[in-house]
Amino acid sequence: MFRLDPNSKVGRFIGHVVPGVVKPLHILWNEVIGFVFLVFAILPGRSLYRDWKVFSETGGNFSKLAMEAVWVLVMGYFGLNSFLRARKISRS
Repeated sequence: MFRLDPNSKVGRFIGHVVPGVVKPLHILWNEVIGFVFLVFAILPGRSLYRDWKVFSETGGNFSKLAMEAVWVLVMGYFGLNSFLRARKISRS
C-alpha cells in the first residue's frame, strides 16, 4: 500500500491543495442537489393547482391532493435546506 509522507513536498502540496478543491466541490454539490429538489417541487405545481380546483368544486379526491401537497412541501424543504447548507459551508 502506498503511504504519502505529510512532510514531503508532494504531501505538503496535496495537504494544501485538496482542502481548497474539496470545499468548492462540496458547495457546488449542495447547490446542484438543491436545484434538483426544487425542480421536483415545482414540476407537480400545475397538477396540484388543477386538483385543488377540482377539489374545491366537487370535494373529491382529497387523498391525491394531500399526497401532491406533501410531495411539494418535502421536496421544497430539501431544496431550500440544501441551498442553506451550501451557504453555511461557504461561510465557514
